[in-house]
Amino acid sequence: MYNLATFTEEDMRRCAVKLRNLDERSESMEETAGRITRYLYENLIDQRTGKPACALVRFFKTHPYGDLGQELQEEAQAILKGRSIRRATKCLTLLATAGDEPQWNLRQESMGHQAIPLIDQDFVNRAPMISQLIQQFGLDISTVIDTTPTLITTVAHKAFNVFYVAEAVGSPYIPAQREFVIPYQVQSVLGFGGMLPSGSLFAVILFSKVPIPFKTATLFRWISAYVRIAAASFDQRGTVFTS
Repeated sequence: MYNLATFTEEDMRRCAVKLRNLDERSESMEETAGRITRYLYENLIDQRTGKPACALVRFFKTHPYGDLGQELQEEAQAILKGRSIRRATKCLTLLATAGDEPQWNLRQESMGHQAIPLIDQDFVNRAPMISQLIQQFGLDISTVIDTTPTLITTVAHKAFNVFYVAEAVGSPYIPAQREFVIPYQVQSVLGFGGMLPSGSLFAVILFSKVPIPFKTATLFRWISAYVRIAAASFDQRGTVFTS
């Protein structure tokens, strides 16, 4: 287990290797993502209580709307309230979740986050956490939502980075302050991820109940690279969802 408040380079190395190997015997990216979120939720600990340091851990991946199942397409349509969605539109799709509440441990129970359609740059700009995450990853929003193959090729190997909000309470980048941040005592938010070979974005987001130092946040850049390896083989084969 790891103390998230005093996360060390040795912790980073051990955690990265463990996450890298969680794809063994998995049959889909969704299954691997589930193992990753569960491992992080159970092993990042608040040293004061011995309990999970994170209220919630989630794994997202962008996925074309036309390739989603009917239920996820309906979730995306519900967000837009009747506005049409092109088949090629990227949707920020929840692959796995682990957290303090029972409903936070099944992606199908998530309200409003199962498939978020990134229909255009204006829509993303009006979703502050998503837009800030993309920008802190060092990517252009247009790159993430575009489906142009030549554009995908140029960004596939871009350096990994982190999305980091040191103080979640009152942050304009973290929504649901009254419903989630304050009642669940979320102190910091840390996301890590990057681009997969297909040009899809993946992101793992930690909502921590302990303050995360900047130094700890930077170490997750390296963990991100190992998580990408675990997810990339399924991305290349197109085996994303568990049947």
